[in-house]
Amino acid sequence: MAVRIGELLLKEKRITPEQFQEALNHQRQHGGKLGFNLVKLGFVRDEEITALLSRQYGVPSIVLSGFDIDPTVIKLVPAETAQKYQIVPLSRSGATLTIAMTDPTNVFAMDDIKFMTGCNVEPVVASETAVADAIQKYYSKAAQAAALSASGGGSESALDVASKALSEMPMLSPNGAGEVEVLEDFEEISAEMLAKQGEEAPIIKLVNVVLMSAIQKGASDIHIEPYEKELRVRYRIDGILYHVMTPPMKFRDAITSRIKIMSKLDIAEKRLPQDGRIKIRFQDQGETKDIDFRVSCLPTLFGEKIVMRLLDKDKLMLDMTRLGFESESLVRFEAAIQKPWGMVLVTGPTGSGKTNTLYSSISRINTIDTNIMTAEDPVEFNLMGVNQVQVRENIGLNFAAALRSFLRQDPNIILVGEIRDFETAEIAVKAALTGHLVLSTLHTNDAPSTVNRLMNMGIEPFLVASSLNLICAQRLVRRICSHCKVPHPLPEAALVQAGFTEEEARSVVPQKGAGCEKCNNSGYKGRVGLYEVMDVTEELRELVLVGASALELRRKAIEEGMITLRRSGLIKVRAGMTTIEEVVRETVK
Repeated sequence: MAVRIGELLLKEKRITPEQFQEALNHQRQHGGKLGFNLVKLGFVRDEEITALLSRQYGVPSIVLSGFDIDPTVIKLVPAETAQKYQIVPLSRSGATLTIAMTDPTNVFAMDDIKFMTGCNVEPVVASETAVADAIQKYYSKAAQAAALSASGGGSESALDVASKALSEMPMLSPNGAGEVEVLEDFEEISAEMLAKQGEEAPIIKLVNVVLMSAIQKGASDIHIEPYEKELRVRYRIDGILYHVMTPPMKFRDAITSRIKIMSKLDIAEKRLPQDGRIKIRFQDQGETKDIDFRVSCLPTLFGEKIVMRLLDKDKLMLDMTRLGFESESLVRFEAAIQKPWGMVLVTGPTGSGKTNTLYSSISRINTIDTNIMTAEDPVEFNLMGVNQVQVRENIGLNFAAALRSFLRQDPNIILVGEIRDFETAEIAVKAALTGHLVLSTLHTNDAPSTVNRLMNMGIEPFLVASSLNLICAQRLVRRICSHCKVPHPLPEAALVQAGFTEEEARSVVPQKGAGCEKCNNSGYKGRVGLYEVMDVTEELRELVLVGASALELRRKAIEEGMITLRRSGLIKVRAGMTTIEEVVRETVK
């Protein structure tokens, strides 16, 4: 917590009560911090305040007026950040950056600078006047031009570019962190009350900064992980985890409790996993926006790990033509979901976009004359005109129970979030055979192996063959950033090994992202789907009936024109949408 400088100066009898009151009056009239006004009125010297702060905070002090700072060190921290936090970078030694601060207890400032520079931050204390003068001196336009000249005529390093890109991202300042509203179900909590709490409680500010920063950076998940000697915060952006912050260990329990309170969980229960949900409302470029966070708490060796999945309805892509389907695959998929009965299965690992594909399917067939029922765990997005049921295992409302009830609700289309067991699979198959269109997901590696998975669950081959209309396997790969895309030729042998024919390898020129501010120097921005769509034809039904292996089903499906996951990826490499590395990482030949 910040030291009250006026009270300390009074306690040490460096100023009189009359001077203290006069400085307070001057502060009310002219603004600024009290220390700055005391120096301005001539009641104390800068050096006295610096020495006092050094003793109180237990960190070294520095007189900035006699310190000459290397321009390349100044470039590590953008002017906006230095001004916002009232800091000045002084020197860099290896992976340690020393900064002068007026308030060395400001963890937001240190975490922000650590994130944007990649350095460990070592604070020293300096007076407000000295820091303000140093910012003016080193961050003026003339100083920036001199720094650019001294660093080699304008060639920016990757670190400079990254720092600049991060500094220009719309980050939420700690003072603005209270501007987040937490919504209780759909009832709005007072924004004024929350703002007041945000000003009073550093932990509330910190959690709000973590949530808002994740939204602004386009993260899909937030990981808060306690270890023996550190607390780590990571964001998953475009499928890859990035380390963004290391809050002090003393905040671990407070952060966990704050998130549990926001998601209506039991803060006293630290031994069992818990799941909850946070709904927040905030202002985004003048518009009010709602975002849900799905919260999971898991007890680990050194505390509770928290993972929050961001559910942003604005980013839910319901236009099937934009998901990444090849044209022939999309024609097959749309034909299957337009049939009056049968089963359409979407398969793939967690985080491969299955929910988005299912919601897109429902949106395509959601008309006024259809009754659509869904059983989900959890319900991720609310869809107009769709009857959505939240599965609750703890009270006996599982997928099988929900499905049984659906069949008495006169449905046309049934969506089952996931087929996990024989009971759910059996009811889903029977529903598909009795005049209902059933959409669901399974966790399998590709489309042909889904048939064997259903039979391994205990479903008879003739039921599988009769009920299945189509199986769609999918993966998500990172999309090359369109702002820094450049040709990246590879040897023909490497292209052939990836799966291209020799003729294709001679003409294909893969692309890659060079790295720019827009993609934070990663070369990737956004993701695109790879799809393997297996239409269950009469020939495939016959193979299923005689108990054919997944390999035999795969060969037959390819003969009939199925585009495999690997082939879907190679098509996107040829089109310049993704890289060979991404396709090889997510698919097999």
